[in-house]
Amino acid sequence: MQLQSLREQVLHANLEIARRGLAPHTFGNASGIDRSGSKPFVVIKPSGVDYAALTPADLVITDLDGNIVDGSLRPSSDLQTHTLLYREFPQIGGIVHTHSEFATAWAQACRPIPCLGTTHADYFHGPVPVTEPLAAEEVASGYVRNTGAVIVRCFRSGKLDPVAIPGVLVAGHAPFAWGRGPAEAVEHADVLEYIARLAFYSVLLGAPETGIPGYVSAYHYLRKHGPKATYGQQ
Repeated sequence: MQLQSLREQVLHANLEIARRGLAPHTFGNASGIDRSGSKPFVVIKPSGVDYAALTPADLVITDLDGNIVDGSLRPSSDLQTHTLLYREFPQIGGIVHTHSEFATAWAQACRPIPCLGTTHADYFHGPVPVTEPLAAEEVASGYVRNTGAVIVRCFRSGKLDPVAIPGVLVAGHAPFAWGRGPAEAVEHADVLEYIARLAFYSVLLGAPETGIPGYVSAYHYLRKHGPKATYGQQ
């Protein structure tokens, strides 16, 4: 992948965060990774820059250790979370972090989002997990890096597939979502907010948090993402 193309994709993903109302003010960020060469490069939003003012040239390019390769602005303060996730989840090619209202509410409540219906099951093969809170020493020794570490621990301990579960709630913080590229990552962030809102209202109306039967959830996920998927066009 050419870096200029990736810059455009990451710019579009960041603009979509704002357009879809997934993050107020300058909250949130999107990134993408180019793994095609011998050395991967990450393109990410600069810290604190208004979405409306962003240009491709404003985006910052780093290596997987977070060293700046190109760009005159400081990268997102969440850079080390992104780079750690790219290192640990090699299947993903784009990451979006938002502070969308309903998904953030579930994160602040430290509650996973149960799979209450087929809309959820179409995109997430199970509940949206929530991490453990960061320990005091993790905050002191490297808050941003350890935010990524606590996400990875959540997936490893739960034996979760980051492709089948393309997002997570960081306890007391907000959601992260990812995909094969920046465009899919922002789509998953948008879907995550939608199912968080549906789940909030469903629970208020008395829906049992056990969710829909597993066989229904599996059917809906696999018809869209399984080896014999029937959803959409070939």
